[in-house]
Amino acid sequence: MPRPLRTSRRASAGALALRGRIWVDRGDQAALTDAGADLLDQVDACGSLSEAARRLRFSYRRAWMLVDAMTHRWPAPLVSTAVGGQRGGGTQLTEYGRRVLRSYREAQIEVEHALGRAQRRFAESTKAPP
Repeated sequence: MPRPLRTSRRASAGALALRGRIWVDRGDQAALTDAGADLLDQVDACGSLSEAARRLRFSYRRAWMLVDAMTHRWPAPLVSTAVGGQRGGGTQLTEYGRRVLRSYREAQIEVEHALGRAQRRFAESTKAPP
């Protein structure tokens, strides 16, 4: 008779949890991810790509490449930039960028609610036998 497998402490330490992530693809490339949405949130909050990158602990290069990639995958720009001037320019979300970001965040909330409902059913159906 086979012996039951031992469970590690780590596996038995916490409850099982369903997790999920969403992102937006255009063709076979990611058009908006969690990292991109977080960057857009920070750009909206501070009006600067370099400050947004610092707040997220991204290199400026990573932030710039992420914004550039997103810009090329949407039909209209998500951000607008101003160069130089007395205040040193800046980056702002376009109205279209705000709509895209808002829709993405709403979809995340809907997915989290669906996972919460599924979690209850999943936990009940996967309880260990007595």
